[in-house]
Amino acid sequence: MALLELGQYGFVIVLLMIGLYVLIARDNLVKKMMGLGIFQAAIILLYISMAKVRGGTAPILIEGGGDVVYSNPLPHVLMLTAIVVAVATTGLGLAIIVRIFESYGTIEESELRELDRSSDKADRGAR
Repeated sequence: MALLELGQYGFVIVLLMIGLYVLIARDNLVKKMMGLGIFQAAIILLYISMAKVRGGTAPILIEGGGDVVYSNPLPHVLMLTAIVVAVATTGLGLAIIVRIFESYGTIEESELRELDRSSDKADRGAR
């Protein structure tokens, strides 16, 4: 394999690292959801790029076709399912973030932790 053929895997690794960094390093919950979306897109790109076969055709049998190289459609079908799951995960996550903002008035993780700790202390003091 030539080095240029492996460029797609380098791109996937860069996207994975960007998504993971955003998930770990950011306090804003919306930014965390964006990082999760980038991470999921990188995984989908990885599977689709691995499924491509050089010189492969669609898996349609032709009489007298001889030795034909076919591309496996299963990874593409699984990634369509992964896209649906990713959209549903993002939608649910954003809906939960909206409810958190309505309840607490912030979407910063550090502020939410402080609010949670202060409410725990107030609950302990009330006993």
